Amino acid sequence: MKTIEKNGRKVKMKERYKNSKGEILPGVTTITSELGWNKGALIHWAWKLGIEQIDYKEFRDDKADIGKLGHQFILDGHRDIKTDASMYSQNQISLAENCLLSYYEWLKNKKVEPILIEKPLISELYQFGGTPDFYGIVNQPNILLDYKTGKGIYPEFLIQVVGGYVLLLEENHHQVDKIIILNIPRAEDENFREVIINDKKIIETCKSIFLNCLEIYKNKKLLKEVI
Repeated sequence: MKTIEKNGRKVKMKERYKNSKGEILPGVTTITSELGWNKGALIHWAWKLGIEQIDYKEFRDDKADIGKLGHQFILDGHRDIKTDASMYSQNQISLAENCLLSYYEWLKNKKVEPILIEKPLISELYQFGGTPDFYGIVNQPNILLDYKTGKGIYPEFLIQVVGGYVLLLEENHHQVDKIIILNIPRAEDENFREVIINDKKIIETCKSIFLNCLEIYKNKKLLKEVI
């Protein structure tokens, strides 16, 4: 996915997903935003920063840039290519490299062989698209691995990864036996965490919630057309 500079910030261009007819489809993260589970927590977070006289937008953007770069370091490491970090500050690069080191520590003594790395996929059945981080072998085959940089792992991440991405992989003939979501810290106040999902009931529940979100998205879009 290409990164460009816009208004002094590094912006990752959104993937444009299209079906076999050339029609633009919504992406997984757009669909799961219908949940809106984190809005209350985000408002409180912004208020707290304001009390401390910190511009929440600048703080958020800096953290987001570190996370994006750390994420790219990891993916490019699996591709065996050098990441272009020229648009980032030295502090951002240093903290993003910490993300990479945390990930390499987790990789120790593991057999890892990627089959798909950030590969855009389309569901012709449900009409949506998405780009899983990693699919392949992590000690065993058929593993979906997703990287999150930030404060934690939230329920909507399960709907995105265990719901949307698993549906995409299965429709495109890639069996998923286990899902691993890693929370990779960008700073000292964040912790490394691994969440493993292989319970079929949880997986089917996440798929069901995702498809409900997709239905809400489509219905809201239909209503907007008549207003």
